[in-house]
Amino acid sequence: MQASGTDKPSILIVDDEPSMLIYTRTLLESSNYSVETASSGEEALRKIQGHPPDLMLVDMQMPKMNGLQTIRACRNLVPGQRIVMVTCVTETSNVVQAMRLGALDYMTKPIYKAELDAVVARCLSSSAAPEQEVPVLHFTATTEQEHIDNLQNDLFFLAVSPAMKQVREQSSIIAKVDVPVLLLGESGVGKEILARLIHQLSPRSHKPFVKVNCAALPADLLESELFGYEAGAFTGASKPKPGKFELANQGTIFLDELGEMSPALQAKLLHVLQDGEFCRLGGRMSVTADVRVLAATNIDIEKSIAQKTFREDLYYRLNAFTLNIPPLR
Repeated sequence: MQASGTDKPSILIVDDEPSMLIYTRTLLESSNYSVETASSGEEALRKIQGHPPDLMLVDMQMPKMNGLQTIRACRNLVPGQRIVMVTCVTETSNVVQAMRLGALDYMTKPIYKAELDAVVARCLSSSAAPEQEVPVLHFTATTEQEHIDNLQNDLFFLAVSPAMKQVREQSSIIAKVDVPVLLLGESGVGKEILARLIHQLSPRSHKPFVKVNCAALPADLLESELFGYEAGAFTGASKPKPGKFELANQGTIFLDELGEMSPALQAKLLHVLQDGEFCRLGGRMSVTADVRVLAATNIDIEKSIAQKTFREDLYYRLNAFTLNIPPLR
């Protein structure tokens, strides 16, 4: 909705600090936006009734009604209301929760004009023009094998439908938050492409992206593939070999078809997620690896948990944020 009597996009700033309201308003008005302010979540709710703005900037730390409560209430009152969360500290849990409530993006204080203009423009255009395509995103290779993989897959992400645009927007935000992400959807909907997109938009983009197909190997071979082995660990192991977690150190590992992993191996994976440590097969020394885990499956998670084929504790460890990719049909 445009501001009344003007073609300027309307923005409502919600913050309990008067100085921040004045500062942010000045930055936005200098970029030709129509700006209103609210000093509390309650005041924001009153202002958006009947006249919702094109975009809201909501501070996280406010008395009585905090940012998350304000986002929830505003989205309940005006479904589809576009909101950006503003916070002093990048608290992972708050960012994830804000996204789950429907926030399009987040910013950390202090706010700088260039970043503010970019975020506001992106949030206004991406949701206001569903007929426009999301720009093609090409992936850069970090290794020769990555280059080969990218050429083979011709990776890019295009979105036209509102549902896929929402997936694209959520991916771009969660990419910046270093938490595990679970990708759910039917076979063929592009879970690997989305995983590569998240990696490419993340702070780990200059580090390796390592894919493991959990359905392609039996359990014993999959374990050695993930965690490596020492010389003599089994017949034919003449020299030590690092596993995929070691190779992905400081980067991202993508566990495709995770639902096919055996419960016993799931327990070892849970240990790695909790402690960041594991042992190679036949090894006695712990190996540490700083790895972000992205996992994908097309199974019915709740049904698998009930049937004891998928560990509930692993699901909750991986489910810091879930992206549900709609069927392409």
